[in-house]
Amino acid sequence: MTATFLLAIVLGFSACEKDIPVNPKDKTLNLETAMPQDTFDMATGYLLENFETGTKTAYAGATVTLSTGNWYLNDALIGTSTSDRKNGTKSVRIVNTGKVTMQFDKANGAATVEVYHAKYGSDGNSTWELWVSTNSGSTWSKVGSTVTTSSTTLTKATFTVNLSGNVRFEIRKVSGGSYRINIDDLKVYDYSTSPTRDDNMALGNPSGAVASTAYPNNYLMVKPQYVLSYNNSKLTCNWVSWHLSSAWIGSAPRQDDFRADNTLPSNWVWVGGTDYSGSGFDRGHMCPSADRTGSITDNSATFLMTNMVPQAPNNNQITWANLENYCRTLVDAGNELYIISGPWGQGGTGSAGYKTTISTKNITVPAYVWKVIVVLPVGSNDISRITTSTRVIAVWMPNTQTVNSQPWGYYRTTVDYIESQTGYNFLSNVSTSIQSVIESKVDSGPTN
Repeated sequence: MTATFLLAIVLGFSACEKDIPVNPKDKTLNLETAMPQDTFDMATGYLLENFETGTKTAYAGATVTLSTGNWYLNDALIGTSTSDRKNGTKSVRIVNTGKVTMQFDKANGAATVEVYHAKYGSDGNSTWELWVSTNSGSTWSKVGSTVTTSSTTLTKATFTVNLSGNVRFEIRKVSGGSYRINIDDLKVYDYSTSPTRDDNMALGNPSGAVASTAYPNNYLMVKPQYVLSYNNSKLTCNWVSWHLSSAWIGSAPRQDDFRADNTLPSNWVWVGGTDYSGSGFDRGHMCPSADRTGSITDNSATFLMTNMVPQAPNNNQITWANLENYCRTLVDAGNELYIISGPWGQGGTGSAGYKTTISTKNITVPAYVWKVIVVLPVGSNDISRITTSTRVIAVWMPNTQTVNSQPWGYYRTTVDYIESQTGYNFLSNVSTSIQSVIESKVDSGPTN
């Protein structure tokens, strides 16, 4: 059976979306408890094998029973040493040209497959491939491109498969000789429940922005990667709205091409990439660069200055960055998010002290930055799935150098509060009865 395959390799935890990049940190995933295959598929829309239940201590080829079924490991074992890179206590370790093969069919097909991989110990780089069979292992086809494992930190590779019916998968190490790699947390999304790229403004238009120069301070700008309301008096966005799922995440590197947005009306003042220089404030992304790594074009779009606000460095690089990273861990855990973010007020304290504006263009420095995050399990018909129990995270954060004295969770508030300050109407496409419940609650969920 022939199919066209696309590959997008996802680099697990990217640098924070900052004027000055922050080194990524390895985060241990809080993964779901493994279930038998059929139950797991029906309950969640994906199969997860975390390799925690099996035992195999030798490289010689043999079958091992794992939580999802039987797997055949050749030149591979279940590693538990301190040199094995793993989420939890175990991961697969492969040497030479070893293979890890499913010996059972997964029903419901496969839309995407996610695999975490890293170098074992201090070994050199190796390459590996994902293969798929639609006829119970009689023949196999390669999925996407060959992956290079070059990091000692577990990194996620995502493959687009889009096959219905029964499928099984095999991981093949194809280079590196005696160098070993670890494989962990293999997740296969059902063909019918693949993460998708959805409407960036599905929750509504908070300020009723209009794509007309007659509304210069509430000017709607719709981009493929996000939607925003621009304020030509403040020379920043009023808000930016975007959807986040693993479908938006890929291997595109951070572009750092800060620049003016040439889609603004030609007679307006355009903020350039260097207009924040020497101000003591970072060019703070609203829609983060690491939320848009599916292509170079997607990533580059986040560096338009209409997506920036002057942010205190300790806000932008620490507290705000930690919230951005947490959002991506929610995506890694099988969720999709709808996010709206923006500035409020005037007057913030950066590394060069308190300022109300910066640059000769008088760009407004906000007093606060805020964010509203709606969390949903991956699925379709998203707005109809928002209920009174849906998790909504609302944050109101001072734009100061001392904001990092508290973790981001300290700054949680209600959507109602942010609406009272900004005058915006969030989640307007959700029924008013549901809005009244979820907008009045302060989130008390985990923060890492």
